[in-house]
Amino acid sequence: MKVAIRAGLAAVVAAAALAVAVSPAGATTAKSGQAARVFCRLNARSAASDTVGDHATGARLAANPNTISAAAYNQARSILARAGSETAAKSHPIHGTRDVPVRYGTTLLACSRDEFRAKDRNVPVKRSGMSTYHYVAIHDAARTMGIDRW
Repeated sequence: MKVAIRAGLAAVVAAAALAVAVSPAGATTAKSGQAARVFCRLNARSAASDTVGDHATGARLAANPNTISAAAYNQARSILARAGSETAAKSHPIHGTRDVPVRYGTTLLACSRDEFRAKDRNVPVKRSGMSTYHYVAIHDAARTMGIDRW
């Protein structure tokens, strides 16, 4: 009896994992030769954590600041929007406060990076998976906010 229940549970778990891993054919919105749309929400829950990740424990990386000024965030946002980031263009400018958490900036950079990589999938000359123009815009925005890692 226990073996049958365990086998049944294992089959259900395996089927659920397969259903999650394999997307249906109609789930993608991209047509052939067209970049897939990247959707990224800019909120506190989707923001990247402040951990270093899977780097060696003894390695030291330049730390991001704890906060960034609202003016720096807004300037970086406009740099990315002018470069063609729909995520940056749709994000709301910061006002009414002097500083914002650094995760606002890192999330904006990461979402724009992913969007640019998706748009530049067919570009022949790339730097870090995107066109040179988008690469420079991302790094200019990061430098404006004082962010080293995103």
